[in-house]
Amino acid sequence: MDERETTGTATAMIVKTTAGDETGTRPLAGTGVSPGTGYGPAHVLVGEIPEPDKEARHDGDAAAERDRAERAVEQVAADLEARGARAGGEAREVLGAQALMARDPSLAMEVGDLIEQGVAAPRAVFDAFGKYRDLLAAAGGYLAERVADLDDIRDRVIAVLTGLPMPGVPADAAEPFVLVAKDLAPADTALLSKDVVAAFVTEQGGPTSHTAILARSMGVPAVVGCAGATAIAPGTPVLVDGASGQVLLAPDPARVAEARAADEARRAVLSAATGPGATADGHPVPLLANIGGPRDLESALANGAEGVGLYRTEFLFLDRETAPSGDEQEEAYRAVFEAFPQGRVVVRTLDSGADKPLAFLPPPEEEPNPALGERGLRMFRRYPEIMAAQLGALARAAAGVSAKVQVMAPMVATVEEAEWFAEACRTAGLGDAGVMIEVPSAALRAADLIRAVDFFSIGTNDLTQYALAADRQVTAVAGLQDPWHPAVLDLIALAASAASGAGKGCGVCGEAAADPALACVLVGMGVTSLSMGAPALPWVRAALSRHTLAQCRAAAVAARSATSAQAAKSAARAELPGLGALAL
Repeated sequence: MDERETTGTATAMIVKTTAGDETGTRPLAGTGVSPGTGYGPAHVLVGEIPEPDKEARHDGDAAAERDRAERAVEQVAADLEARGARAGGEAREVLGAQALMARDPSLAMEVGDLIEQGVAAPRAVFDAFGKYRDLLAAAGGYLAERVADLDDIRDRVIAVLTGLPMPGVPADAAEPFVLVAKDLAPADTALLSKDVVAAFVTEQGGPTSHTAILARSMGVPAVVGCAGATAIAPGTPVLVDGASGQVLLAPDPARVAEARAADEARRAVLSAATGPGATADGHPVPLLANIGGPRDLESALANGAEGVGLYRTEFLFLDRETAPSGDEQEEAYRAVFEAFPQGRVVVRTLDSGADKPLAFLPPPEEEPNPALGERGLRMFRRYPEIMAAQLGALARAAAGVSAKVQVMAPMVATVEEAEWFAEACRTAGLGDAGVMIEVPSAALRAADLIRAVDFFSIGTNDLTQYALAADRQVTAVAGLQDPWHPAVLDLIALAASAASGAGKGCGVCGEAAADPALACVLVGMGVTSLSMGAPALPWVRAALSRHTLAQCRAAAVAARSATSAQAAKSAARAELPGLGALAL
């Protein structure tokens, strides 16, 4: 993604410039994470729930006050679940995890203890959540990222207890607006649509933040990491370029008309690219969808997915007190297999741990850095009964369907782990087993791993964070969380080359596949399939259709010869002239 720029003080950002900017206002700049152009009045989302009085006491009936607090928490948790159920996909997973956090017994106990000491429920909630907020922030990594989610739950509970309006975005609007915020809680965006919101702009977040992922899944332009965005005056007309990361304030009508004309031309190019994914000279590149369950099938099919390259199965396991039955799993898996009778469906086995704990399993030991702890395959091996139930359900669901079913394990670091997983799949009756390349050790020794499995799938989100030691949930290091970095490209090339040498496939299912320019580079490095959020499929299909395999290879060589992410992107784009028609 583009490197972020700073634009000075908040005052300077909204004053007229004297020269050098034809729009008449100084632009803001961030990281474009969802392509397209959005225009509308700014709706600036700010924290509207005031801190409760520090001295507030209840009337002496602690049991009644505790009951009031518990009912408020449950109301908020149920509302989060309901929003997730209506939204589906990524939002359902994220909001389910947030509801689970709201119902944490330790938080309830802390709130209850404060109420027993005479503290009024709103203040007890504020103080109890504050204590856990500090613990999460100090833990760093994935846990620190949950601070925003915890703050959102706290504010919603206090709103219920005090009768204040619930924080969030407007329920209705006269015209599509640009939603501007420091950061966006999942509940703020879950039920929005492109008919209501023209674009997202946030001060925090990176390419793999919740805002970025949800924006791409909605097909809404988005810019994150945009310094000073919340200083935009509410109602200011804003023009957002979700590809370049540029945010223009009060642009003149000619600039808006130009942007809209370019957007229409770009959509015409997108519409013209149809059929299976392929380069301009006919080299096939299957374009697949990342999904979180059967609810995402409609969007995948509507955008021309040729199959599923990443079927996240966590939605079946999160936010529940007992593990899903084998029958429940089998039904969910078969629904997706049957949706692509002539295609491929790649299922990722349960990826729990870190920021996705399971309530029906014992809590893991405290980990100073959960991203480097027991997660993915490591958790699977600790609980073999969970693994056996999932693999068995997958085998039964795959029986009798015509789709090509492949199963892969996340967080594989060693050859021994790859061999163990492949054997577990064969024992369960699954004959096509692969591993995700997310850990640098797996990429570096890919030639050894490929002998143990049938295919690779590269998860560029985790591979990037581990290669550059930059947690993908931490805004302060978002500039390093960039799959264009030549070091990351080298690791991808190692994996793709090893798979090719063994006559096996190597796909990419991380967010990098959704970047049209980077998709061409990946194909040039030997990646055999690309999987992404469904709304990105037309963009990538169009980009590939406008370039030959030789051009993709030239772009890959140019990108890997660079010394920085930005230089790699610029060098690659110079070899990909067809991107101009997409205004990318």
